[in-house]
Amino acid sequence: MIGSLPLFHRVRGLRVVVVGEGEMGEAKRRLVERAGGIPCGEPEAHLAKLAFVALEDDRESEAVAMRLRNKGLLVNVADRPDLCEFTTPSILDREPVLVAVSTSGASAGLAKHLRLRLERILPQSLGKLAAKLRDSRDAMRTRFPAGDTRRRALDTALGEGGTLDPFEAGSADRVDQWLAGNDTAEQAATVRFSITSTDPEDLTLRQARLLGMADVVLHDPAIDPAILDRSRADALRRTLPYHGDLPEGLVVVLERG
Repeated sequence: MIGSLPLFHRVRGLRVVVVGEGEMGEAKRRLVERAGGIPCGEPEAHLAKLAFVALEDDRESEAVAMRLRNKGLLVNVADRPDLCEFTTPSILDREPVLVAVSTSGASAGLAKHLRLRLERILPQSLGKLAAKLRDSRDAMRTRFPAGDTRRRALDTALGEGGTLDPFEAGSADRVDQWLAGNDTAEQAATVRFSITSTDPEDLTLRQARLLGMADVVLHDPAIDPAILDRSRADALRRTLPYHGDLPEGLVVVLERG
């Protein structure tokens, strides 16, 4: 079970209540403005859906949070995860790619240092690649009309060593070449793994990669849910034995070793 439901909330052009003072209040205002929102005070709460409370006094924070919550707003209270209905992650910005690191309020410091490590790994060119793929949606639909075929083609191109490998410099400049070429989507296949551990960290790189690409996951009922959660959220999951028809695509079979 995860501690929070990860969501990205669009606030551009919308009012967001910020009740705060000092450095904490200023930090919340900057965050709202960075996302294109309009910071406002408690009197304008009827025009907003989100609120940040950043006050030094705990009792005052609780009182303000309760008033705002009673008006139907979702509230974040600085340094009080027990009063938060949402938390703000540590943000890695490769616009339009955003990587949010959260500990569900357990430790903002840990989230920050995880984000700093990721900063060194993810290239600045990642945003350019994402923007190019966004602008090429129509061309991709023309090249790969079927949704499943299009997704498998992208999986192949974006995979490690692929034409559009996001960790390789210049990948954004190869999108047009990829769309004009003779690349074909990965063919339908069935891959079997024998799983002997309940720890997803024990998966090999190949196993983790194919699980993340699988259209269908057929698994022994004893396979730990933590392993299954490494597959795509929209992948079809069925327990073994399975005798029904399967959609075309990559099928991963997880058997208990």
